[in-house]
Amino acid sequence: MALNREGLCRKGASCVRDRRARRVDLFFRAHPELADSYLDHAYFEVRARAARFASVMRLTPLVNDPEPEVRAVVCSRLPAARIAPLAKDPEPRVRIAVANRLEGAALLAMYADADYLVRIHVVRRLQPELLAVAAHDEDPEVRRWVARRIPPDRLHLLVTDPEPMVRLVVAERLPDERLHALAHDEDLRVRFTVAERCPKNMLSAFLEDEDELVRACAQTRLDEA
Repeated sequence: MALNREGLCRKGASCVRDRRARRVDLFFRAHPELADSYLDHAYFEVRARAARFASVMRLTPLVNDPEPEVRAVVCSRLPAARIAPLAKDPEPRVRIAVANRLEGAALLAMYADADYLVRIHVVRRLQPELLAVAAHDEDPEVRRWVARRIPPDRLHLLVTDPEPMVRLVVAERLPDERLHALAHDEDLRVRFTVAERCPKNMLSAFLEDEDELVRACAQTRLDEA
C-alpha cells in the first residue's frame, strides 16, 4: 500500500491513506480491484475516488452519501433512472451531474432549477427545438448558450436581448438576409460582426457608422467587391 514504517504514505507514492485526492486517485487507478472495499471509508475523498472504479452494482447506497462529491460521482455512473430523484438534491454540483445524464422530459423539467449553472447544463443538452423556453432566462450566460444552440429560425427571440454578448452570438449565427435587424445595434462588436457578414447591398449603410472600425470593415469589403 506504499506505506512507510510509521504506517503513513511514503512520499511521492500513490496511497489510499493520502489526504491529497490525486494520490488517492492514482492508487485506485493502479488497484481498481480494491475499490469496492473502500466505499464505506471514513474519508469522503476516498469514497469519491473509489466510487469511480467500484462495481456499479455496489454504488446504490452512495446515493444517500452525506458528501456531495460522492453523490456527484455516483450520478455519473449509475443508470439515469436510478439517479432521477437527485434532480432535487440540495447541492448544485450534484444536480449538474444529474442534468448531464437525464434526457427528454426529465431533463426539461430541470430547467426550473434555481441555480443558473444547473440551467446552463440543461440548456447545453436540451434538443435545440426546445430551447425557446429558455430564451428569456434571467441569467445572460444561460441565454448565451441558448443563442449558440437554438435553431437559426428562432434566433429572432434574442435579437433584442439586453445583454450585448448574447446579441453578438445572434449576429454570428443569424442568416445573412436577416442581419439588418442588428445593423443599428448600440454595441460596436455587434455592428462590426454584422458588417463582416451582411450582404454586399447592406454595406453602404455602415460607411457612416459612428465607429471607425465598423466603417473600415465595410469599406474593405466594398473595395474587395
